[in-house]
Amino acid sequence: MKRNVRIVPPENFEDLKLTARKKKAAGIPALVSSLQHLKKEIGVWQGIKRLNKMNQKGGFDCAGCAWPDPDGKRSSLGEYCENGVKALAEETTLKRVTPAFFAAHSVEEMSNWTDYKIGKSGRITAPMYLAADRSHYEPISWDKAFEIIAQHLQALSSPNEAVFYTSGRTSNEAAFMYQLLARQLGTNNLPDCSNMCHESSGKGLGETLGIGKGSVTLEDIHQAEVVVVIGQNPGTNHPRMLTALAKCKKNGGKVVSINPIPEPGLECFVNPQSVSDVLTGGTSIADQYLQVRINGDVALLKAAMILMLEAEEKQPGTVFDLPFLEEHCEGYEALIADLKQVDFLDAVAESGVSESEIRQFAALLIQKKKIIICWAMGITQHENGVQNIREIVNILLLKGSIGKVGAGTCPVRGHSNVQGDRTVGIWEAPPELFLSNLDKEFNIQSPRAHGYDVVHAIHAMHQNAVKVFIAMGGNFISATPDSQLTGEAIQNCDLTVQISTKLNRSHLVTGKEALILPCLSRAEEDIQSSGRQFVTVENSMGVVHQSQGSFEPASPHLKSEPAIVTGIAQATFGSSSTVNWSQMIDNYDTIRNHIETVIGGFENYNQRVRQPEGFYLPNCARDRKFNTPSKKAQLTINPIPKRTVKPGHFIMMTIRTHDQYNTTIYGLDDRYRGILNERRVALMNQEDMKTLGLQNKDIIHFISHYKGEQRTAKNFKVIAYDIAKGCIGTYFPETNALVHIDNIAKKSNTPASKFIEVEIIKT
Repeated sequence: MKRNVRIVPPENFEDLKLTARKKKAAGIPALVSSLQHLKKEIGVWQGIKRLNKMNQKGGFDCAGCAWPDPDGKRSSLGEYCENGVKALAEETTLKRVTPAFFAAHSVEEMSNWTDYKIGKSGRITAPMYLAADRSHYEPISWDKAFEIIAQHLQALSSPNEAVFYTSGRTSNEAAFMYQLLARQLGTNNLPDCSNMCHESSGKGLGETLGIGKGSVTLEDIHQAEVVVVIGQNPGTNHPRMLTALAKCKKNGGKVVSINPIPEPGLECFVNPQSVSDVLTGGTSIADQYLQVRINGDVALLKAAMILMLEAEEKQPGTVFDLPFLEEHCEGYEALIADLKQVDFLDAVAESGVSESEIRQFAALLIQKKKIIICWAMGITQHENGVQNIREIVNILLLKGSIGKVGAGTCPVRGHSNVQGDRTVGIWEAPPELFLSNLDKEFNIQSPRAHGYDVVHAIHAMHQNAVKVFIAMGGNFISATPDSQLTGEAIQNCDLTVQISTKLNRSHLVTGKEALILPCLSRAEEDIQSSGRQFVTVENSMGVVHQSQGSFEPASPHLKSEPAIVTGIAQATFGSSSTVNWSQMIDNYDTIRNHIETVIGGFENYNQRVRQPEGFYLPNCARDRKFNTPSKKAQLTINPIPKRTVKPGHFIMMTIRTHDQYNTTIYGLDDRYRGILNERRVALMNQEDMKTLGLQNKDIIHFISHYKGEQRTAKNFKVIAYDIAKGCIGTYFPETNALVHIDNIAKKSNTPASKFIEVEIIKT
């Protein structure tokens, strides 16, 4: 039967309250907020007991962002931030989603709740099954759940009718087993959250430096002379980064913030663990703020490079690192020729930043030699996202700021193991060396044809080419673009499976049949036949380290992610499998031994990862040994994007609130921006509002335009805000419906959620 479920969040309002925009981040307010979240979910004392183990050596890794922990001594007061506390509170909540809960609420009813209400329901306690002719989930045994999955997988006419999606919170061990399951079945359909976030970073860095990861360490940020933070909001998305930036400032470094919206974390940081910071008002972070127009980044960087070139030609060898360029790089002459034909004033105009501000920025780049550029979704989620990355690399290569202390590339990753998942094989386009090593290790024949990424998977499901969709974590419905189309695509599947800790919208917008398989959280103890287990993760800077939970699971009926993968594999392949799945689940050291054999850089994995600080994976860019075809770093030519919108239309970007991490909504406040108790808002430039005759809190509808097609999202309250003229900021997932499925970054296929042409309809 076709269930009448709501795919997009409901359009009703809460009670919007506005306060002044904050000019400082963290401090006592962050501490108070953290304690309030703990109190609501688990209690302050129990929460603190768990926090004392989070991000500590021998403890468990925060399920939030991938910001690295210090290699050496860690703070005894806590190695976590406000959003880390919120993440822990959510997953250790005392609220429970039991079989009785599902009996009381149909999927149709729950789908009409907000994403906030759905997420706040609590931890799922038992495996649940939604039959094709039912509207309520019912309890099911683990064996029966695995049997249903196996029956569907075995009935496929092609392995490519199955899709295996992964969230970045999955451990190395679970991710490696998950990709092995898919490849033993015979498909590379392994889309993951990287496809929607940093895929442009991987493509751009891979083309230019030969590695799709950043090149810096935490210590490099402390020692940098200049840190440029572009298209990123660390105060909300990676708050512990502010501690590193504060250390950089105290060491004499300069910080430049480039973003369409000013963010308090880059204005001033009050370290709540520092008495002097609290008493004195904190550390001023950004020495310069450049309010770039949405997607004006290449124009800004190119204008700065033109000024750098002018200074270099006046005093050759004083601005550019000519010996480094000669020994390690290709494309220098072509880049210089391109810069000379670019109109400087045109670049200035396209950036949206004044000429005087760009000259001030360029002066820093001219004078300093140790430069780090950090970025996130504001750079990657554009049609020209890959070119944005390549232009960042150009500046660093010209300065020789790759592969030396205090300098390099710093893509700031989201979920805590999203980088590690790719390292161990979660990739729809894996290299031949990985596949051949995998085949040899397990005596299987992996497919060579590339599989579906996220956008391709949505298209395939929409065209009825996918029968089974399995998600290891995440909230696919709320994370993806073109919400209505994506939801309809998912509903075309025969079976959808969600491996999860908590309830989300993807449990309610399902295939004809659906399963929820509840798993352990990071904080919970994982006991297998050989005893207590630990897993490993890779942080944003390539450090692989342990994560071991020690607290009682939310339910005795939970399984670990590796155990769930094993259950699916054994039911599907039976005794004929060449993979000894049970051996891997008995002792996770066996999984790590397999990873060591298949993937370079994991030598002596089990020994080295037992070192308290873990170990660094090899990084060719860090060592100035670039793994490109020519073995040299590539300078590239990237035209200024001329993507325009119709007169009267605006460029909209999706952003997070401070009470949110990716699709998980912890609360309804965006405290730093002064927006409380509401998510259906539109942040607009005051002059733009005046032109349209809009007042604060007026209600509008959006119509997005892309290549002649339209999408609609209704009921948003306008808020006057300090945002670049012609630009609008809105929260996701509420406006994901406006992102057309084909509005993607070239080469990376990442949804262009930061450049959506919208028309405003006044109510």
